[in-house]
Amino acid sequence: MTCEPAPGQATAAEALRAALRHGLTTALKARDTDAMAVLRTAIAAIDNAQAVPAAGLSPPAASAHVAGARRGVGSTEAARRQLSGSDLRDLLRDQIAEHAREADRYADLGQADAAQRLRRQARTLGAYLQ
Repeated sequence: MTCEPAPGQATAAEALRAALRHGLTTALKARDTDAMAVLRTAIAAIDNAQAVPAAGLSPPAASAHVAGARRGVGSTEAARRQLSGSDLRDLLRDQIAEHAREADRYADLGQADAAQRLRRQARTLGAYLQ
């Protein structure tokens, strides 16, 4: 995954993320629990992929009162990694593959309802890749 988006890819990533959020809003209004669950999971996976690793060392003390404290607006903000459109599509493909594997596992265990639910969720995510 890249830290800096290539020109044109940031808009594809933003468009895909916006489509997922719009789909979640639509699913919430329709009370579609399968779509809500899978879209929330996909958005969370994207958020996790954008997180930057925590630094191992504490920053030097900038406050006389609290060791390691920083001052000022935005002092607690960390820049997030920017993912390209292809990175987001890869994440969605991984989510779809995971749902398919779990659906097969549930089917083997004789839990057809759970397997069907996971397959519906995989199809919901697959619609965002087209």
